[in-house]
Amino acid sequence: MSDLFPPFAPDPDEPRKRLFKPVPFRVIVPNIITLIALCLGLTAIRLAFEGRYEPAVIAIVAAAFLDGVDGRVARLLKGTSRFGAELDSLADFVNFGVTPALILYSFLLNELKALGWIAVLVFAIAMALRLARFNVMLDDPHRPEWKKNFFTGMPAPAGALTSMLPLYLSFLGVSVGAAAAPIALVYLLGLAFLMVSTIPVYSGKTIGLKVPRQWVLPIFVLSVAAFGLLVSFPFEMLTVITVCFLGSIPFSVMRYRQLARADAMQAAEARQAPSEQETPLA
Repeated sequence: MSDLFPPFAPDPDEPRKRLFKPVPFRVIVPNIITLIALCLGLTAIRLAFEGRYEPAVIAIVAAAFLDGVDGRVARLLKGTSRFGAELDSLADFVNFGVTPALILYSFLLNELKALGWIAVLVFAIAMALRLARFNVMLDDPHRPEWKKNFFTGMPAPAGALTSMLPLYLSFLGVSVGAAAAPIALVYLLGLAFLMVSTIPVYSGKTIGLKVPRQWVLPIFVLSVAAFGLLVSFPFEMLTVITVCFLGSIPFSVMRYRQLARADAMQAAEARQAPSEQETPLA
């Protein structure tokens, strides 16, 4: 019986098999940026519980900036991955759904007790549903090219930054007391509706693809001026940006409808063209 199982000595020179395949560093970099943004969102919650609302708002603004950077860095480095996309969605839910809602509850909505908490829940759940729909629509191969210039519903970072308008006004000296809590509740619910709605919001992804030469230097000057104003007067600029963004939604809807009508007319002409080219048989 011992001959059936002879002793086996492994070859010491045989290379060991790796349990995991190495991952290129260019794939890791975008995920690191996403995790830093997630840390900022979680830190904002702690700052709000400590009553430090101004740095909490700045942390969310920084997280929104990093959210816009990580995807572009991934495409630039050719480091996109399914793992990164899922991690980005989870970070967006925490940073832009949970964190702003909790900050608003700690700042003002707690005056309404249960009603304020219900508004917080509605906003956070609306953000989760909006992100889930966004991920599903990315996999739609039949989506027209022109629709990629629009978001379906309010995007997650915009929803977070606009939701903190009561805090911006408070930092500017506007009295935001218990009497303003019902207004803030209605405002937050309205933003939740915009996020889960099918209202088209211009994404601006095509801005800057082709810039006329005569506009290059003015754009540089305006960009530097905008950055300087944002650094010097952050809450004034955030208030202006919020109001301008909300005011631009009707124009986005009108532009979307114009493009939809033009696309429908082109599709109708394309269907009629083959029938007009057919000749009847003699």
